[in-house]
Amino acid sequence: MHHDHDEEAVGYAKIDQYNVQRVANIADHYTDILKQLGENPHREGLLKTPERVAKALQFLTHGYELKPDEILKSAMFKENYSQMVIVKDIEVYSMCEHHMLPFFGKAHVAYIPNGYIVGLSKIPKVVDAFARRLQVQERLTDEIRDCLQDTLHAAGVAVVIECKHMCMSMRGVQKQNSVTTTSAFTGEFLKNDITRSEFLRLIATQLH
Repeated sequence: MHHDHDEEAVGYAKIDQYNVQRVANIADHYTDILKQLGENPHREGLLKTPERVAKALQFLTHGYELKPDEILKSAMFKENYSQMVIVKDIEVYSMCEHHMLPFFGKAHVAYIPNGYIVGLSKIPKVVDAFARRLQVQERLTDEIRDCLQDTLHAAGVAVVIECKHMCMSMRGVQKQNSVTTTSAFTGEFLKNDITRSEFLRLIATQLH
């Protein structure tokens, strides 16, 4: 039987400890970056900033150390259930690879079982494992879809992600209220308009 405390062995562990050498290497670069920006990295408020940034970046990209397929495999169960399973409003926090600025929002994920179901908590963990990398939203959407499809051999998978991008809000076009929506489908969600429409209706419905 799988227990949550075993998750580190299957590719999911929160970063509570940091690679000391990696933190030191990244921090050295940020000391120089602060100088290049015209700041004094030796003033009180910035003394520990390079180290803090290095640790933050290591956490924000710890998805590279995770194995999303193993996360799913750790809680797969044989089951004859064959109706749509939806996990909606999953928080997404990621880093745009073009400007290394955050993008964030929500993911809605559904699958139609084909002999196997998966523990519901594993789906948000898979989303996080892919999000905690340098990303583009389009690829993130496809990676989540493909991982679920290939691991669960589902009759269909649907993923919709809605995010705000700081590279649009803080720089560039500076449109603060812009939201980017991406979607990816397989199987029944791709072939069957009724199934896809039902999924889109359900993720838009408030139950309370």
